[in-house]
Amino acid sequence: MAIISDIQEEQQQKSPPQAKSASSSGSGSSSSGARVAATSFSTKFDRNNTSGFLEKVLEFLAQESDFMRRPTAERDLVAIFKAVEAKAKEEAKAETKVVAEEKSGKRVPNKGNGLDMEKYSWTQSLQEVNIIIPVPAGTKSRDIVYEAKKNRLKFGLKGQPLIIDGELYQSIKPDDCLWSIEDQTAVSILLTKHNQLEWWKALLKGDPEIDTQKVEPEPSKLSDLDSETRQTVEKMMFDQRQKKMGLPTSEEMQKQEILKKFMSEHPEMDFSRAKIQ
Repeated sequence: MAIISDIQEEQQQKSPPQAKSASSSGSGSSSSGARVAATSFSTKFDRNNTSGFLEKVLEFLAQESDFMRRPTAERDLVAIFKAVEAKAKEEAKAETKVVAEEKSGKRVPNKGNGLDMEKYSWTQSLQEVNIIIPVPAGTKSRDIVYEAKKNRLKFGLKGQPLIIDGELYQSIKPDDCLWSIEDQTAVSILLTKHNQLEWWKALLKGDPEIDTQKVEPEPSKLSDLDSETRQTVEKMMFDQRQKKMGLPTSEEMQKQEILKKFMSEHPEMDFSRAKIQ
């Protein structure tokens, strides 16, 4: 609809000066007529029948304006078609999200793989959880109530009910966590996960959970991980490659080495029937 209004507004701006003068000095019939045209178009948008909607739009434009005779008509038509298709996809995506949440009982994660709550929003990577909490403009650090423990988080403003107070979904490393005031209008809390190989389904236990199967992680490098986690991931990747090639995993190779060492230390024993399990 905005597109039609824009077209009509542009037509009014291109009207001859004398027409504008006549409308302002006369009864104002031309300007009121434009307003009637702008409000006379009415049809229901049905994303399952976008062609029918577009047909009515084009019919209206052809009858009520010189749109189809303009040199930019083809380009403008493409823009209209794209706008309608985008709206249809947006509505379909929103409905799919609602249906998925109702069916699974879990919510679709936000763009940061977390969830937008009533008083704050949280996002996550495999390593960290970031919480954004809007606060009154001018909030100072002395106004903040913050406490992060291994399995619990508390946050609020002095003299007011706590905004966050509960048991975390999984444990964190309190010494590696921090908070800061952003532009004096929001507080950002950064939590470092203890287990950096799993996605959190919620910030606090008992909160609405997200569907972690719909999480979309950003591309990352092994160098982004701490040494312990990196070694675990590298081992998992190595084992997967070995399995695909039909070769022993790192654990099986370790067992083979132990057996070889034992065999060399006990040559008197018969290991012909020995099997590695």
